[in-house]
Amino acid sequence: MLTWPAPQIPRLPGTGDPVRVLDTSTGALVVAAPGPHARLYVCGITPYDATHLGHAATYVAFDVLVRAWRDAGQRVTYASNVTDVDDPLLERATATGVDWRELAAQQTALYAADMTALGVVPPDVYRGVVESVPQVAAAVQQMLQQGVAYRLPTPDGGDDVYADLSADPAFGSVARLDDATMLTLSAERGGDPDRPGKRSPLDPLLWRAERAGEPAWDAPGLGRGRPGWHIECTAIAADGLGVPIDVQGGGSDLAFPHHECSASHLRLLTGGQAPRTHVHTGMVGYQGHKMSKSLGNLVLVSTLLAEGVEPMAVRLAVLAHRYRDDWEWTDAGLAAAQQRVVTWRRALSGNGGPDAAPVLAAVRAAVADDLDTPRALAVVDAWAATALAGEVPFHEGAPGVVARTVDALLGVRM
Repeated sequence: MLTWPAPQIPRLPGTGDPVRVLDTSTGALVVAAPGPHARLYVCGITPYDATHLGHAATYVAFDVLVRAWRDAGQRVTYASNVTDVDDPLLERATATGVDWRELAAQQTALYAADMTALGVVPPDVYRGVVESVPQVAAAVQQMLQQGVAYRLPTPDGGDDVYADLSADPAFGSVARLDDATMLTLSAERGGDPDRPGKRSPLDPLLWRAERAGEPAWDAPGLGRGRPGWHIECTAIAADGLGVPIDVQGGGSDLAFPHHECSASHLRLLTGGQAPRTHVHTGMVGYQGHKMSKSLGNLVLVSTLLAEGVEPMAVRLAVLAHRYRDDWEWTDAGLAAAQQRVVTWRRALSGNGGPDAAPVLAAVRAAVADDLDTPRALAVVDAWAATALAGEVPFHEGAPGVVARTVDALLGVRM
């Protein structure tokens, strides 16, 4: 699958500090990637209605992580997926009368255009589920051979395949939820805990046997069918990154069951090597509710851009919030971001200004400290206010250094 064009990232003098992030599994701040090579997997979109501000907040957050790693001198391999065949996509295609493949292609292209506009660094490994069916099927077959998966006959004469969670004593270590909560969330988020014949209600689907009217692919040893949700990310991450994976990321609503199950699958397939760290972004609300496709209360990036909102104002509106916090999208927040663009540009338009070295150091420190982008913005705000006041010693070239700092570390192109 083709990705979008990569933005040019300016070089900055020196190097940044090791990046620490909040690990969902432990609740502790940890070094995001302890070695010279940082490996990141972020769950991608299901392309049936892209890209709302909740998506944008997630991908902008991990974009800052990628930029901070690179600034710290680490080599980064970033992988992501597109769930271009799944029940919600098929349901939307049926409801709208559009072929599911056409709908997926349209929305994936729109997502790529939005990411390009927002200056998001594209993944190094970017794969759709459809093109990854052979890798998924091989992973499912391996789990069957290891005895950590089982078949469950369907009324149509095929076999669904489920993971046997009893084979993984570490299951539950990502989200750390009690059984009742896991059962509730499984039912709400794509699971089938009430399906008769399963060894455990929480056992997740690995391979869905062909049903009439649904897309399916031939897989030796499995029969015709299509991938389950969680195993797709496991297979794409393992194939594209190898192990160990430093960070698996996504929205907080993916912690369970998606990341819980995909980490479990990876442990079983690799002899225990789950992602080292799980990082989750907060939910973005609108009009008092979580922004979601099911509720229809979406603010789309493409709509904002079509209305003439500058992409960097959208990005700054997102960066004004800590990535792991829940927050509300408001007109006032967007207006503040638009004013910030105006103010920064005025301050950066001269040949000189206040010393830029403390700005670079403080912005670096902020992003290394659990991606504290609000603090980083405040640093630049203070420099801009001082520059516009014109009451400090003049440093020639300082605006250029500040402009390169916010571009390289925050992805804000002035």
